[in-house]
Amino acid sequence: MIRPLPGQAGDDIGRHLTTLLGWREFIATSLGQPMAIMSEAEYEALVTAAESDPSAQEKKSAYDDDRLNHHARLQVIATSTVRHTVTCGRRLIILNRGAVSARRGLLVSGPANTGKTIALTQLGLAHELVDRRRHPGQDERIPVIYITVPPSATSRMIAAEFARFLGLPVTRSLNFTDLTEAVVGVCTTARTGLVLVDEIHNISLHTRTGAEASDTLKYFSERIPATFAYAGIDIESGGLLSGTRGDQIAGRFTSVITHKFPYNKEWKGLVAQMEETLLLHQHKRGTLAKLDRFLHTRTGGMIGTLAHQIRGAAVDAILSGTEKISKSGLLAVDLDIASGRDRPNNPPTAGGAG
Repeated sequence: MIRPLPGQAGDDIGRHLTTLLGWREFIATSLGQPMAIMSEAEYEALVTAAESDPSAQEKKSAYDDDRLNHHARLQVIATSTVRHTVTCGRRLIILNRGAVSARRGLLVSGPANTGKTIALTQLGLAHELVDRRRHPGQDERIPVIYITVPPSATSRMIAAEFARFLGLPVTRSLNFTDLTEAVVGVCTTARTGLVLVDEIHNISLHTRTGAEASDTLKYFSERIPATFAYAGIDIESGGLLSGTRGDQIAGRFTSVITHKFPYNKEWKGLVAQMEETLLLHQHKRGTLAKLDRFLHTRTGGMIGTLAHQIRGAAVDAILSGTEKISKSGLLAVDLDIASGRDRPNNPPTAGGAG
């Protein structure tokens, strides 16, 4: 049997969710204590000392870098979509425990930037924590697998994504059957209970390779006693649910639809929650809450764009030394092209923002 390769915690590849090391780092980060911000007096004293003391300069640089890293990481907010996805996913996992075949799955679909990957990974986090509580100290277990579907994926590419997550060697000399059997063997031994497949829209049943890739996922779902959850862009209008194969997927998967957020009480709450995560020394709490309508107009109600907008402005505030976010600071952050298309009547701002 092919055995997983030993991993090194310092490897860059381990930072990606599509590897076991990266996934475990994601779990550890999610469970870690949030960074503590210095008091105003402490920070002012450090800034003053850094003007002439090299050791204070180094300490300030390290502190600012930690805050930059904090804002660079997406601070997950429990939106209604995330809560609904976790609830549906947990229900399916429980219902599938006694199933020997035809296990039900979850399909998260919607436009880009509407929080599909966040919802998927939060489901994985929830299952991982439940599994750890039920089986404490069993580090050999791999409760969750997370892969992304490559563009124009073939059946072998799908199997290779599973193998890479598990740390199994993927060589040209290894035939497809050996690769799939190795994946199934490790998943079964490691008691994998949830398989997350992102970017599922890269599979189209209109092509032969797409159909074969879909068949490979179906084969894994039949051999691995786990719940499968897919996420992708506008899957209903794509090629994944077409034909006989598509009918099989539609008949076994529950759908969760992500969407743009309207300007309502939840949107206001999301902005306020994101503002609470800021680690800026001159920022006045409530500033972003007062700009929640402006933020909705600018981001088109896209949660991913909102997160980029606020995190980007926070990074600029630290780098510039202003230590606060203002409307002009928000306008200085360039957003994605799609958000600009949603605002055809709004002229671009200075610096190309918008």
